[in-house]
Amino acid sequence: MIPVQGYAGQTVAVLGMGRTGRAAAAALQAGGAEVVVWDDGPGGRAAAEDAGFNLRNMTKAQSFEGVTALIVSPGIPHLYPAPHPAIAAAWRAQVPVDNDIGLFFRSFATPDWNNFDTSPRVIAVTGSNGKSTTAALIHHILVENGRPAQLAGNIGRGVLDIDPAHDGEVVVLELSSYQTDLARSMTPDVAVFTNFSEDHLDRHAGLGGYFAAKRRLFAEGGPDRAVIGVDEDAGCYIANQLTEGPGDDRVIRVSSGQKITEGWSVFARKGYLSEYRKGRQIGSIDMREIKGLPGAHNHQNACAAYAACRTLGLGPKGIEAAMRSYPGLPHRSQLVAEKDGVRFVNDSKATNVDSAAKALQAFDKIRWICGGLQKEGGLDALLPHLGHVVKTYVIGREADDFARQLIGTNCEVCGTMDTAVARAAADAQPGEVVLLAPAAASFDQYDSFEKRGEDFMKNVGNITK
Repeated sequence: MIPVQGYAGQTVAVLGMGRTGRAAAAALQAGGAEVVVWDDGPGGRAAAEDAGFNLRNMTKAQSFEGVTALIVSPGIPHLYPAPHPAIAAAWRAQVPVDNDIGLFFRSFATPDWNNFDTSPRVIAVTGSNGKSTTAALIHHILVENGRPAQLAGNIGRGVLDIDPAHDGEVVVLELSSYQTDLARSMTPDVAVFTNFSEDHLDRHAGLGGYFAAKRRLFAEGGPDRAVIGVDEDAGCYIANQLTEGPGDDRVIRVSSGQKITEGWSVFARKGYLSEYRKGRQIGSIDMREIKGLPGAHNHQNACAAYAACRTLGLGPKGIEAAMRSYPGLPHRSQLVAEKDGVRFVNDSKATNVDSAAKALQAFDKIRWICGGLQKEGGLDALLPHLGHVVKTYVIGREADDFARQLIGTNCEVCGTMDTAVARAAADAQPGEVVLLAPAAASFDQYDSFEKRGEDFMKNVGNITK
């Protein structure tokens, strides 16, 4: 646990008693704060009381008397579509609102660091897609090369749940826009921007608000080094704002598809990762046989992870060896089974159109399982990426409407996962891939994308065992 600094003897309120809220409350108490908590759900309040926390309904008038700060869990809206009543009450009482990420960055460094030979470092990863894979891959590379490291944030452990830093340790954080948008303190040593596409538009009141939340990690975080994916205008904008010119190696530009030879760059083309610095190639990796990182989108993730690790002094050969042993993440281009020449791949994390399009470009001859709770914008952006799809099997409560939007494809409305997996497996020929890449949220049929992916794997297991 990271005891929170700066609030000893003061009353701090915590809103939301999920995993993040409970960890924040415990870390505040460990730092000497008096903690009061609230959750809108009776289950959350009961769990908080069972854990020994004092409840206070922060939606009521005068509830912030004597409170120094309000700490908010990431799932709670603080501005759009409308601020939670407790947050609005804190504003009126002029009480600062923060989250666990802000608490982490103000509390991670301690006087113990004065005795370390090498100061701990923080690598923070954000972007629309690929954050989890990039963060997990960085962590894997560090560990495989003998560097002490912890993985936390939107993946793995909560940021305040991790252990206090050891000499020379690296903490790798995956940060969502919900987390970067509100944190009052962000000071990573290395910040990574994977890519940018439409997502969470209701939470950020449009694309501009979503981009602004991502940009805060760089504009206000002031990292020593920034690794920026420049395949979209948003990444080019951030890179341009941070750089002083082509010779400024504080910014490493990353691409999947573009050859970039100026400055410090890492890019992937035709299955090969290349590192250039000052106009010279100084590293190369053949990505085509690395099973845990299939497709151009994963090659982009690999470029970002490679660049981040190079800023810490790791050599290209050590990074390549670690990439070859990377097992991949569950529900992200995860090879589940192979039978009679047919591969079954679980990419349930492909919850939006852009991530699904990247998954569809990673394989040839695809039996595609898709559908779920549609997000804003429809499916038109997917249509140019359906060339490898042999047939589509649509699930979800909106399956008929979903199928109608996939113009020019051979679609079968299946409704449920068990039907879709059975039909796709029966149709599949050797050399084909049965791919779950829903291009939609899971909440019409499942509690989470993880539960959806687990259902896919269960049904695949029933067929292939």
